[in-house]
Amino acid sequence: MMDFTARIAALVALGEHLQGEDEYLQAVMHRTAHHNPWFTKENQTLAISAIAQKMLNQDELNTWLRKYHVPEPVDPQVVGLVMAGNIPLVGFHDVLCVFVAGHKAQIKLSDKDPYLLPYLLKLLERIDPRTANYFQLVEQLADFTAVIATGSNNSARYFETYFKKYPHIIRRNRNGVGVLTGTETPQDLHLLGQDVFRFFGLGCRNVAKVYVPQGYDFRPLLEALHAYRELVLHAKYKHNFDYNYALLILNKVKHHANGCILMTENESLTSRIGMLHFEYYTDIAQLLEELAQRQEEIQCVVAQPGLLPIPTLTFGQTQEPNLWDYPDGVDTLAFLIQLSTLN
Repeated sequence: MMDFTARIAALVALGEHLQGEDEYLQAVMHRTAHHNPWFTKENQTLAISAIAQKMLNQDELNTWLRKYHVPEPVDPQVVGLVMAGNIPLVGFHDVLCVFVAGHKAQIKLSDKDPYLLPYLLKLLERIDPRTANYFQLVEQLADFTAVIATGSNNSARYFETYFKKYPHIIRRNRNGVGVLTGTETPQDLHLLGQDVFRFFGLGCRNVAKVYVPQGYDFRPLLEALHAYRELVLHAKYKHNFDYNYALLILNKVKHHANGCILMTENESLTSRIGMLHFEYYTDIAQLLEELAQRQEEIQCVVAQPGLLPIPTLTFGQTQEPNLWDYPDGVDTLAFLIQLSTLN
């Protein structure tokens, strides 16, 4: 087995490798894009780059781990991981946390993303053969002691029932939201487009809804988002955009459109592909109450710095989470450290 220092060293070496040239990784990405057209090579590259720079960087790891005492587990536990498949390598952080804690990950891959993670695990094994003892890819979880499962709200209800007797973290649907005031610069709104469009809006950190003040002028926002119009060249995105556009017209739903995004007034925090919901607010106090009531549905909030007295991200940052930006706000590493005390 490996001690804590060796595990961190292997992760840092993997990060360094991912920032270099790897022809075989390019082939894996090509295969992945063919298997799942939503996972374009550009989106896979973005995901891998974010992992290498934000999760496998020595300084980032040191900053993250400074607040923890990570004991070497006397009896490493087997942690079952049910992976999501909405964006490339979306479950990598869970895999990393299990490894850092010194436990063993039993991984059920999503059928939407079956190639990238296995290759990264092979790279780790090449860096240090002992890492092979920490990972197992399975078709069905078995003989595990704890579970981290991510899925839709419907699958989460199933997970809650099926895994209720085990220590577990169950994740449901969440979305990012944006808060606008009308004083944003064109650059702010352009960066918001990254929060909306990156990974085609399929990530739980993507902005699916914006809150705007009464009388908001949508023209600058629509103009800024039009810079991402090349998305409609992607066949699956265009199909969804055209379908949703037709529904709006047929049902005579009021909307704003700019050729690559459809904006409708809607209370839901979850929007369809090619759509962005909006809702008006009257004042910040009322808005804060709304956000507090719906915090279980919200993954992150983007706004101008200092606008809100709650944690927010600046525009363009939602898909670049730090190691300490835990999904659903549940501290995954603390959960796994507690497992080290189990007999």
